[in-house]
Amino acid sequence: MTIWIFATAATALIVSFLLTLAIKRAAGGLGLIDVPNGRSSHAVPTPTGGGLAIVLSATAAMGLLAAVGIIPARLFLALGPGGAAVAAIGFVDDRRSLSARFRLLVHFIAAAWAVACVGPVDLSRLGVNTPGLEWLSYAISTVGIVWFLNMFNFMDGIDAIAASEAVFLCAGASFLAVYSAGVSYIAASAAVIGATSAGFLVWNWPPAKTFMGDVGSGYLGFVFAVLGVASGVHSGSALCSCLILAGVFVVDSTFTLLRRFLRGTPVIEPHRTHAFQLLAQKMGHRKVTLWVGLINLAWLVPCALASVLWPRDAMWITVAAYCPLILGAFAIGAGRSETAPVTQEPSAVVIQFSSPPAFKRRTSVLVQGYHVRGNRQYSPPDVSDRSVNDVG
Repeated sequence: MTIWIFATAATALIVSFLLTLAIKRAAGGLGLIDVPNGRSSHAVPTPTGGGLAIVLSATAAMGLLAAVGIIPARLFLALGPGGAAVAAIGFVDDRRSLSARFRLLVHFIAAAWAVACVGPVDLSRLGVNTPGLEWLSYAISTVGIVWFLNMFNFMDGIDAIAASEAVFLCAGASFLAVYSAGVSYIAASAAVIGATSAGFLVWNWPPAKTFMGDVGSGYLGFVFAVLGVASGVHSGSALCSCLILAGVFVVDSTFTLLRRFLRGTPVIEPHRTHAFQLLAQKMGHRKVTLWVGLINLAWLVPCALASVLWPRDAMWITVAAYCPLILGAFAIGAGRSETAPVTQEPSAVVIQFSSPPAFKRRTSVLVQGYHVRGNRQYSPPDVSDRSVNDVG
């Protein structure tokens, strides 16, 4: 079984690497070019939609593992069709704007389908007894998947942060599964997803040669959420360990959104007040991504391991793991008021806004220029490669 998993993961990594290159070269013809606008920090039109390589290679790899009996059929049914629906809506949104309501509708349908396949989180394992309210577990699990999906999308705002986080989450989940009875198939699924993310990460490392796009960030957020719910079906401590591993993303996105909401600021307005965005403006993309990785390894991994080793205290360990992250987000100023308004142009993450005619004309000219230049675009080291005014 172990040999099958390693061989499949290694193959998936190579396939993802090659597919990302192919999609990057075909991006112009597919209409997958991220053209700089008033909210962008990259200097030239850059290919996007590279996350499609993750979707295709991960789905094929998990299908193979399901065929040989390593991954349960119900888990593949949750991740396969559900992930494909989320990726498809993200792919279309990468090419042209879709309404937020339509995307959320698809997200909720995919989440409900996944929960029906793997089951809801067992709240009793978290110390919450809900006799006669079993529907509450389904509702919380479905909403949780949709939230995590969009949260991961919010955080895909600078080079390599989402792809490197995906690799970390998968490696951490696979490692902790060794200590969690009954969830070895979670480790197998995470291994192939992490491998495909690593194949894409080579092209996304600062300065990024291609961007993930909603097709990739939405898909990764969905599959991680489903794996977390599947873990929570068996063990409350396993669910807590998953939440701890994702602590940086969970705290930054949630703290920022909540602070803006409490201040009365419309949460759907574009902004650049996530903690990672504020830091990226001062430190650059590469340093922020590396610092996030250091926090993950030095703080969150030990806390997640502790939650597995001492399952009765998993909830309290999760709270303890989050406290320094919340203090850090507050100290950095996540969600603070912006001194200058941000131009409402199409968001790179979740909710799209209508573009003024002048911007559309400028976009057309720049895209034509990209086709003329071909693949000779570059990003100067002192210019970051992503828009930092994402919604969320």
